[in-house]
Amino acid sequence: MQSAKSTINVKIDTSVKEAAAELLSRMGIDQTTAIDMFYRKIIAVRTIPFQPEPLPTNGELLLAAIKRKGIPHKTVEVNEQGHIFVDKDKDPDLYDWAVNG
Repeated sequence: MQSAKSTINVKIDTSVKEAAAELLSRMGIDQTTAIDMFYRKIIAVRTIPFQPEPLPTNGELLLAAIKRKGIPHKTVEVNEQGHIFVDKDKDPDLYDWAVNG
């Protein structure tokens, strides 16, 4: 005997849906099966089966970009909008990168 089925309506960014659908297709899994697998895993482990992580702040993204550039710096101040405060005389390389990219 087959169990009753239920429908879930989910709003998701189109690009996320398309990227996931492409990857799932390459795995031979359709989206419905993937979502069913996800829900079954939640039930089996009694939690979300991965550790959600917060997105990095603007300041963290900025510091990572500075590190990738290899620019030496002591401290960087960033406001809520992600704008950097740099002393042009103390950190000329960082200032140049902040202004000119």
